[in-house]
Amino acid sequence: MKTWYLDINSIPELKECTAAQNLLVLPSFQDEVETIRKLSLVDYQRQMNLKEKILKELSRHIFRGWSKRLEELLQFAKSKPAVDDYARFRATSEKQGNPWRLWPQPLKEGILHDNDYDEENRQYHLYVQWLAHEQMTAAIKKARDNKLSLYLDLPLGVHPDGYDVWREQDEFLIGTSVGAPPDAVFTKGQNWAFPPLHPEKIRQQHYRHVIAYLRHHLHYADILRIDHVMGLHRLFCIPNSMEPNQGVYLRYQAEELYAILAIESQRSNTLLVGEDLGTVPRYVRLTMRNHGLHRMYIMHYELATNPENKPTAINSNSVASLNTHDIPPFAAFWQGTDIKERSRLGMLDHQGAKKEASNYEDMKRGLITFLCKNGWLKEEHTDITSVLRACLSFLAASPARIVLTNLEDLWLETKPQNIPSTKAEYPNWQRKMNYSFEDFCQMPQVLATLQIIDKLRKQVTNDKKV
Repeated sequence: MKTWYLDINSIPELKECTAAQNLLVLPSFQDEVETIRKLSLVDYQRQMNLKEKILKELSRHIFRGWSKRLEELLQFAKSKPAVDDYARFRATSEKQGNPWRLWPQPLKEGILHDNDYDEENRQYHLYVQWLAHEQMTAAIKKARDNKLSLYLDLPLGVHPDGYDVWREQDEFLIGTSVGAPPDAVFTKGQNWAFPPLHPEKIRQQHYRHVIAYLRHHLHYADILRIDHVMGLHRLFCIPNSMEPNQGVYLRYQAEELYAILAIESQRSNTLLVGEDLGTVPRYVRLTMRNHGLHRMYIMHYELATNPENKPTAINSNSVASLNTHDIPPFAAFWQGTDIKERSRLGMLDHQGAKKEASNYEDMKRGLITFLCKNGWLKEEHTDITSVLRACLSFLAASPARIVLTNLEDLWLETKPQNIPSTKAEYPNWQRKMNYSFEDFCQMPQVLATLQIIDKLRKQVTNDKKV
């Protein structure tokens, strides 16, 4: 699990570790903290460098002598051998200084010995994984005690230089990348830069790896979104050095994968949601429905793919929202600023931008007509805030199982968090929100919109009980 998200101040060892306490109050340390906070973009590496200094002191402290906490840590490692294997992999990576594909044999093949890594580094990586598990477990308990559900994401793939691909090399098609062909929203296609699982090799292994990573996520999730659910049926694979429009489809044993999902989600009592956006054949959604997976209803996609430029009806087995993390914020769509951004990045030429702008105008006209006709919007109130609230009201009043709201839409943010198919061209997942949690929770326009959504969702719940 990502140790970058660890809350340092809640770690018990901090109260006992003088070295870590002294480091925290150093003027140079505090200056760096303040500098990072003032940056316009999140600097993950600088933040992790600071956290790592504290965490390494805490790791040395806990391994220095026997304690109840150390006993719990060792018991955790014993119950989860893969965590210790991961710690050894990370420690070896640090000693080698290169991705595993450049390691010498037999390290490259997955064979490690004690002298291949520094023991203190192995202990550190074991310790921080335990902390992540502890803090995640505590967060889940607190959420459930307050009758809240945790919605997590099951990623479609993993980094090619990461632990999973190294440990399970035979189960990945190394040398190819998963992506998506061109569609109505992403006209040049997408390359996600990670290798697909080998459909025959995972089957020969009786889906051992698939079941392991699925159980890991289901242990923490109340609701689990399966990224690119079509991947249960087929994946669009692009040979390295080729373009996204030059890929081919690789097919999987879908019924076997759905059976695993059904069994494991039943055991964990987790609701499953399939991300079924883009180029998705009809049979995929039929299979999802037959196996009890909820689908996604994204208004932006509905408008972009419906010739009449209006939303379609929302089913009760849907998770509904205006957009996703891969789609421009509502205000960017409404004002067309994302077209300018994509043009600047070279993703749209002049003709493409002109066509996209025309499509947006058609979508906006169709949406306003729909909202006015169905009583969600008054014709004299077609400003962006009114249209946004009308759209969210339409979603909230629907029979959708879950309605998601992008917080940044509530204050009309125009800058996206992520632009698919970009790397260094755009600072994906680095832009800080314009407002802190404490600030936006007191903004009148944010509270007013959330109150409307809350009222409508409660009405839907009450209607279902009647």
